Amino acid sequence: MSAITLENLTKVYSTGAKAVDGLDLDVADGEFVVLVGPSGCGKTTTLRMVAGLETITAGSVRFGDRVVNAVPPRQRDVAMVFQNYALYPHLTVAENIGFTLANKKVPRAERDRRVGSVAEVLGLSALLNRKPGQLSGGQRQRVAMGRAIVREPSVFLMDEPLSNLDAKLRVRMRSEVLRVHRQIRAATLYVTHDQVEAVTMGDRVAVLDGGILQQYGRPRDLYDRPANLFVAEFIGSPGMNLYEASVSDGELVLGSQRLPLGPAVTALVPYQGRKVVAGVRPEDLSPGAVRQGTDCRERTATLVADILAVELLGSDLQAYFAIDAQAVSANGNAAVAGESSLLPARAHDGVARLDPLSGVRSGERIAFGVEPSRLHYFDPDTGQAIR
Repeated sequence: MSAITLENLTKVYSTGAKAVDGLDLDVADGEFVVLVGPSGCGKTTTLRMVAGLETITAGSVRFGDRVVNAVPPRQRDVAMVFQNYALYPHLTVAENIGFTLANKKVPRAERDRRVGSVAEVLGLSALLNRKPGQLSGGQRQRVAMGRAIVREPSVFLMDEPLSNLDAKLRVRMRSEVLRVHRQIRAATLYVTHDQVEAVTMGDRVAVLDGGILQQYGRPRDLYDRPANLFVAEFIGSPGMNLYEASVSDGELVLGSQRLPLGPAVTALVPYQGRKVVAGVRPEDLSPGAVRQGTDCRERTATLVADILAVELLGSDLQAYFAIDAQAVSANGNAAVAGESSLLPARAHDGVARLDPLSGVRSGERIAFGVEPSRLHYFDPDTGQAIR
């Protein structure tokens, strides 16, 4: 049985705004699940309903086989780590970690033992007598985690706990959080807006938008088989390149260019003569011949593009390009508003992620190699993937 089960979880505010709409989700015991999505997608509201800090409009939250909708927060056996740490500045590290135990009248010897054990796990043993103002951001975050861990809860909830840290420390703290999780093995629900953080940390990842669950699965599955346009564009850095296209005679017509459909030809039979959205990930484009002022369409699996700018990022090079096809962007709230799944994007909204030694330069015309099996297709009306 799952440690956390959300069934048809819904939150509607008094204004009529629906923050969460029929969310079904399960977190196994010992599993690390990440809720990810843009600001306002309902992820923090979901977390607060699980914690009991937000009333539930409809649906249920279960811990094991127990429905906890009406159970007060302090009786839910839940520990929550907040974005702002919420440490008491006048208390020492040891006192902050053991604060809840002191409130519960846990005997001093037992309290000291548990605080010392948690401090050792988190590398805080030498800092127990310091005040929060004497600590770095990463140390304060570890103290906040320690205060949650010392309670030995069955469920951990984390609300963007790393967002206040600088970029380098945030990367280091990801592995720290996972190391601690592996030791305590409690079911964990972790909220972030950072998709890189989500896919590098989560055993499974739930992508939300507009209060609706878009896809739930293992990070690799979300990346390789996005369920819809929103997930395709949101997961991946940079996101997937998306273009209006059509299907004709077993080929994909992309502006003035024609690409073979490869293994997708069967799935696209119903779309013959119709519009589709074609997607290709930046890292699935490989630079071929550079033929300025010439026609590069001799190769069957190539995409001819004009390079507008390049950015060298050390380990890779991002080349921004334009092709003669309309780039599009996912309309994330289309399902909620009943609108088209597409929004027009700028003509140069294409990017390739290349080897820094590729030699690609701004102003060139490139024939990118495209493996047909790596192309993705979506229905332009529903936004759903075409399998």
